[in-house]
Amino acid sequence: MKNSLLVVIILINALLVSCIPYKDTIYFQNKSKATDSTQVLVETQKPYRVQINDILNIRIKVTDQDNVQIFNPIGEGNLNATAGERAYFDGFTVDLHGNIRIPELGYMNVLGYTTEEVEALIKNKLLEEQFKETANIFVTVKLTGLNFTTTGEIGSKGTRTIYKERVNIFEAIANSGDIPVTGDKKDVMIIRQYPQGQKIHHIDLTDIDVMNSPYYYIQPNDMIYVKPLKQKSWGTGTTVIQNLGAIASVLSLITATILISQRL
Repeated sequence: MKNSLLVVIILINALLVSCIPYKDTIYFQNKSKATDSTQVLVETQKPYRVQINDILNIRIKVTDQDNVQIFNPIGEGNLNATAGERAYFDGFTVDLHGNIRIPELGYMNVLGYTTEEVEALIKNKLLEEQFKETANIFVTVKLTGLNFTTTGEIGSKGTRTIYKERVNIFEAIANSGDIPVTGDKKDVMIIRQYPQGQKIHHIDLTDIDVMNSPYYYIQPNDMIYVKPLKQKSWGTGTTVIQNLGAIASVLSLITATILISQRL
């Protein structure tokens, strides 16, 4: 009987320990201060610099717009195409050497430049080879959406595109179905592309100071990986209520076993 009681106690302790703590499920916790209210000043994001395989959307406008038709994409040629597909076919892809190829202007190296710097490069090139100052050249260069991939313990896995110039990690996760209770919010991995290769960065989404992280804003082609918590691999419930049900089932089984053994 004592052995049975010991087994029950061990099982109860194990199941209670396997519960996911409430504090591990909450975003934006003020971990560094005792006050309940906190004002966080988010640092200005550094301008994004063009990388290999980026797709640039380039638009050129002049006083006589007919003179720049060759530069601007057709855009709506295929009405059945999605916005992403049109961007892919109409945009200018940065090749492995960091170049884009523009009609009449040829190859231009844009690797490591900001979009504003690329605008200036194209405008200067047009003034040198195609137009005069009186043409009133206006050039816009934008990334064709911000692509990122989510995988691991997250609501919806896969690659997504958000048509904004700046997207933070919480927006990206919200667009991917959020992180379930069984996901590790305290150690989210961001695999980021660099000219030298890939690097892995770790951020804690439960800490409000994450907004000061240099990785708070995602970049094109980022991969976001959320690890599962250990409780999921244990196969136990994630809440006290779920574990109580497991405990009740175990106790019922033990009680039935004891009663049967006493009758024998």
